[in-house]
Amino acid sequence: MASRRLRAFNRWMKSKGFQWSDALEFVDTPGEGISVRALCQLEEGDVVAKMPKEACLTTKTSGAREIIEEAGLDGHLGLAFAIMYERSLGEDSPWYGYLQLLPHQECVPIVWTLNEVNELLCGTELHQTVQEDKALIYEDWKENILPLLDLAPLKLNPKFFDIEQYFAAKSLISSRSFEIDDYHGFGMVPLADLFNHKTGAEDVHFTAMSSNYESGSDVDGSNNDEGIVKEEVALAQNSSTDMTASIDANVGNNIDSDLESSSVSEDDTSMLEMITIKNVSSGTEVFNTYGLLGNAALLHRYGFTEQDNSYDIVNIDMELVLQWCSSAFSDRHSRARVSLWRRLGYSACGSQDSEYFEISFDGEPQIELLILLHIMLLLDDAYQKLDLSVSVAGNCPESNGGTTHLNGNIFPNEAFNMSKKSLLPKRVCDALLSLADMRESLYGLNSVEDDIEALERCSLDRERKLYHSLVLRINERKILQKLRNYASQPFEINKHSSPRKKMKRTTEKSD
Repeated sequence: MASRRLRAFNRWMKSKGFQWSDALEFVDTPGEGISVRALCQLEEGDVVAKMPKEACLTTKTSGAREIIEEAGLDGHLGLAFAIMYERSLGEDSPWYGYLQLLPHQECVPIVWTLNEVNELLCGTELHQTVQEDKALIYEDWKENILPLLDLAPLKLNPKFFDIEQYFAAKSLISSRSFEIDDYHGFGMVPLADLFNHKTGAEDVHFTAMSSNYESGSDVDGSNNDEGIVKEEVALAQNSSTDMTASIDANVGNNIDSDLESSSVSEDDTSMLEMITIKNVSSGTEVFNTYGLLGNAALLHRYGFTEQDNSYDIVNIDMELVLQWCSSAFSDRHSRARVSLWRRLGYSACGSQDSEYFEISFDGEPQIELLILLHIMLLLDDAYQKLDLSVSVAGNCPESNGGTTHLNGNIFPNEAFNMSKKSLLPKRVCDALLSLADMRESLYGLNSVEDDIEALERCSLDRERKLYHSLVLRINERKILQKLRNYASQPFEINKHSSPRKKMKRTTEKSD
């Protein structure tokens, strides 16, 4: 039998014109949340659900629209206010049937206490990011929401608009919002946010026809990338809750006849659709995919992790590289070598204020890091010759075809010629080992074996924050061990790797 909150949500969806296949079963498991299962075989291309845009909670549909527009609350700031406003109305809100289904907040790190962040995320890719997020979110609330509470005409109940409620709303937006179209922007899409995530195993895809009638192009539903872990996880799709379930509780047993005859090609711009992208077997859970994301991104935005996530990476900050260099050379040496590296056309990830190098899941360092270490370790004579060669090439690039020779390798101004294979010098390997140890030290005194033992003792149901933070820590530390293995034996640079072109990195944001 369906839970009370699911029955209420089912009635609400019917009243708002939602359509969903009777082949879908919504399952509510206490402590785990809601999942969607297939009651029979689903075929590729089936439209299994349709959601009216006007029934989505956005800054354009909320009763707070006038307040939001007059106050200039753009993007997610405005959406957070809309959620708080509709919650303040209780049962009088047109979205009450939907809001009563949602948790007060999702267990994402921005709603953890600072002590929890510092203790559980220490050393991970999330630690500094979450600290900065919490500070920025507080400032947003203080500067934009708090002043509205003093405006008598609005008569807002401060209880529903305090900092705790703002963080709670932001957590829901982070984990559940979808991009609807260019008019609505991002919003909360009931029903679509019930499909759980599984990396690389997408069954259904969220689609929306653009509200720009001239273009007629499809818009893929995607979450925002505000505050995402640096920029290595900037892409994500869709959102939902994070646990699977197994209780029979079918509430999707009614279907509008229009859904059975609908097709992907219909251009109904007033509806959003969930479409199967492959066949789904009867009895299995139906998954959406938020993107090919590592655990830092999954925990940051959705509040969960996945064991042995092959999209995990570890970053080594430029600052850490410079610290290593200063332990062996002067600051002047470091600055000159980095300058030459940049003049050769190379750059790290991120902005110049926060640069970093990626270590892949397999422990392979970014080529740009290897080249920088090469240059850092050049003997002075070799450095002077290379510096002079780059200067000449800069003034007269045709003189040598834009290439410079270094230790038998060819360093073009914009790319590394990977067709000329070369063994990494021992000094570069030793530098990688030192960097791995320096990066590892950020996790504190506990060894990775200690973390593994702690995870084995940990209960996901009772200690969710600890569990997922340990999974993140362990996976990152395993990558550092792979980096040590990579640097401990002679090998040839992977010819499939290529350096990134030097370019301005941009990150789309919705607000």
